[in-house]
Amino acid sequence: MHRSGSGKSEMSTLKILHAADFHLDTPFEGLPEEKTKLRRTEQRMLLSSLAELARNERVDLMLLPGDLVDGEKVFYETESAMVRAFGSVACPVVIAPGNHDCFTPKSIYSRISLPENVFVFRKNEIECIEFDDLGVRVFGAAFTDRYSRPLLESFHAERYPGTINLLCLHGETDVRESRYDPITSKQLAESGIDYAALGHIHKQSGLKIVGDTYYSWPGCPEGRGFDETGARYVSIAEIDRESREVTLRYASIARRKYEILNVDISGAEPILAIHSLLPDDTQNDIYRIVLTGETDSSSDAAMLQNNLEGLFFHLQIRDETRLRQDIWEKAGNDTLRGIFLAKLKAASDSAADEEEKNRIEMAARWGLAALDNMEVV
Repeated sequence: MHRSGSGKSEMSTLKILHAADFHLDTPFEGLPEEKTKLRRTEQRMLLSSLAELARNERVDLMLLPGDLVDGEKVFYETESAMVRAFGSVACPVVIAPGNHDCFTPKSIYSRISLPENVFVFRKNEIECIEFDDLGVRVFGAAFTDRYSRPLLESFHAERYPGTINLLCLHGETDVRESRYDPITSKQLAESGIDYAALGHIHKQSGLKIVGDTYYSWPGCPEGRGFDETGARYVSIAEIDRESREVTLRYASIARRKYEILNVDISGAEPILAIHSLLPDDTQNDIYRIVLTGETDSSSDAAMLQNNLEGLFFHLQIRDETRLRQDIWEKAGNDTLRGIFLAKLKAASDSAADEEEKNRIEMAARWGLAALDNMEVV
């Protein structure tokens, strides 16, 4: 594809906004229904934040290598948000559909009318879009199914003076038997590409180089679960037109983040131990607090939830404490608690393996919590 312009850019650097793996319209399992709806609305607002960043940074080009939406079913509000956001920027926007937003007759890219500055790769083979006014060639391809064959096999782009070669592609490198467009370091080194803007990996990779090819994954711009904790970013890559050297920096457009906080409550009051470790600013975030250590019985999870949930957008509490080693000393006392523990201690002593012992210990934990009228999570 050839896109002519008013002549090659006179700027000494090319500035690119690189983002991927938004997974818009994620189901957000584990959140209450009202918060799930709010999170999907906030996800759509990431698009407008991305467009605002592009305008403020005055980027020359936006590269979006796939998984902008989470699946084929996309809400109307998401489609409208995409059209508005991309139409509000002056630079070209290039999309390489991935395994979640693969290009099919039913995909979002087939159904909606995108602004004229948006270019979507539609074939499962490497193509080229030339932007003469930028002095740039963008190579890329689309997933046209949930999986993709290797797309960079035998690929090589000739380097021309004054022209930058870019790659916009969804895939992963050096993963044996991958079904998601497996890419090898050797293929990247021999590709003739100056900067490869990749998608699919949800963790920020930092800037990498093999041969003369720089490449990176920005990760997802905002976490969607406890497997995507901490701060998340999009990338701004700047390429020196003469040396072809790439520098990379990051910008945050996220509204919320997921965090897991492990709290050892051995010999401590749980709520005080939690407060001693909590950062000051948590009200916008989704937290999982995991209680660890040795205790006499399970913590009062309901009390902790009631006292702490106002500090977060959403809170989960998990009790992973272990019974204190001397807990069995109370077994055999002439009390209901002693009789209960004696029976479980006998079962624990004759357990066949460690897994069975752990199950018996958990039963003791639940039983003691029930005796104390506490809730176990």
